[in-house]
Amino acid sequence: MNRNDEWCFACGRDNPIGLKLDFREENDTYISTFTPGPEHQGYGGIMHGGLVSTLLDEIMARYLYAKGLTAVTAKLEVRFRHPTPIGQELRICGWITGQRGKMYELAGNISLPDGTVTAEGKATVAVKGDE
Repeated sequence: MNRNDEWCFACGRDNPIGLKLDFREENDTYISTFTPGPEHQGYGGIMHGGLVSTLLDEIMARYLYAKGLTAVTAKLEVRFRHPTPIGQELRICGWITGQRGKMYELAGNISLPDGTVTAEGKATVAVKGDE
């Protein structure tokens, strides 16, 4: 990780207000967990939709980064299926669904401990440079 990446809002360790996500790969799926607190809410008891989108963006684009590629999100679509509650551990998953040249298609979702999917995402992610 580049030293400046330690300030990443989603995964950076030096960002005092960041989410500080950790990641692992299992069976071609990139996974993280996060428990939102009251500082992450929009309406009372419900996680802010922009932060839900941030979690999905991070799990998808960062999966390519974990594979040694420098990539940026070119397009992000989020489908909110259920309110994402504050105070419950969320499972965030992302996986690659296709590739055309330097453009990757990824999908992801956020689920609750009971398996309820609260949000789904699709992303087109562009690999930068000569990689």
